[in-house]
Amino acid sequence: MQTSSPSNSNDERFMKRALDLAIKAMGRTSPNPLVGCVIAKDDQIVGEGYHLKAGTPHAEVHALADAGELARDATAYVTLEPCSHFGRTPPCAEALIRAGVKRVVVAMSDPNPLVSGRGIARLREIGIQVDVGLMCQEASLINEVFIKAITTGLPFVVYKTAMTLDGKIATETGDSRWVSSEGSRQYVHQLRDRYDVILAGSETVLIDNPALTCRLPSGRDPIRLIVDGKLRIPENAQVLSSSALSPCVIATTQAASREKLGRLNLLSGVEVWQYDTPRHVPLEKLLCDLVRRGWTSVLLEGGGGLAGTLIKEQCVDKVEFFIAPKLVGGNGPSPLSGLHIQHMSDALELHDLLFDMNSGDLHVTGYTSRSEIKGQMPEVSKRN
Repeated sequence: MQTSSPSNSNDERFMKRALDLAIKAMGRTSPNPLVGCVIAKDDQIVGEGYHLKAGTPHAEVHALADAGELARDATAYVTLEPCSHFGRTPPCAEALIRAGVKRVVVAMSDPNPLVSGRGIARLREIGIQVDVGLMCQEASLINEVFIKAITTGLPFVVYKTAMTLDGKIATETGDSRWVSSEGSRQYVHQLRDRYDVILAGSETVLIDNPALTCRLPSGRDPIRLIVDGKLRIPENAQVLSSSALSPCVIATTQAASREKLGRLNLLSGVEVWQYDTPRHVPLEKLLCDLVRRGWTSVLLEGGGGLAGTLIKEQCVDKVEFFIAPKLVGGNGPSPLSGLHIQHMSDALELHDLLFDMNSGDLHVTGYTSRSEIKGQMPEVSKRN
């Protein structure tokens, strides 16, 4: 339920501020959306707030508390439709009504088909003017993860990889340190801080033995998920270390050794999810299970076999490729060895492309399906 509405420069300024507030909590609100709210009166901001974490008060509640009595007869700018139902917190539409706001400007309606439009209808029912659609594309972009999860039951999946200019993710001896620049690797840790889950295949663990943690000073370790159909992961692998501040999940099959499975389940911070399949982990079911646990975004970091399979099964939404100005030749592995397309006419075409070279590598971002949302994700503001 998106409708165009008249707006002025102040409306856009206040909504832009609400969007800036929303992204301060990027990577912290899952499975909830990012939401910011500004309360304005007489062309001045009198209150503002944003949703900090699932289960805590919503953006509107923070903004109304900040505004106090000044919220009466003011305008509220909200990046997502105020909720009208009781969840873990009371409905925000009722909070706006009690505060006495006279107008609410909403960037986009709630994409949840079970609740979409109800908050807007409730506000209008008691006579509050509600305008919908201002900066809708920007609001949709910052909540691409939430929109995917709430409408499909699947997480938003981003494939990140680094390769040489001749398309290799390692030399033919397997050496991959380092393909990309220091600047690119720093950005990858920002991605790890932003996404709920970091996903890799067992081959990546066997070859590189990565920790898959976030090394930013104030960063958050993502859930580490290893797809390992035969449970080949070494019991001393770094991803199994309890020093990380997040659990490690291993997805395996009936081919796993019962004894090894039992030992791994005894490790602190390790969960083994065994699927009733003979050899291959059912990837779509695995992704659905992540959303059921409240994990709505996935950063896929390797390897080429797993990435190719996920793309072939249409489970990847976005790619972030770092192309280093290096040549290694030979028969080194490729970033999509699991994808086997026979005819160029069947090649997957990326959409909404963005290019950047600030890190010293060519950073290419694109979506695997055409999106109505075009533009660059705003920089994540420092959290306060």
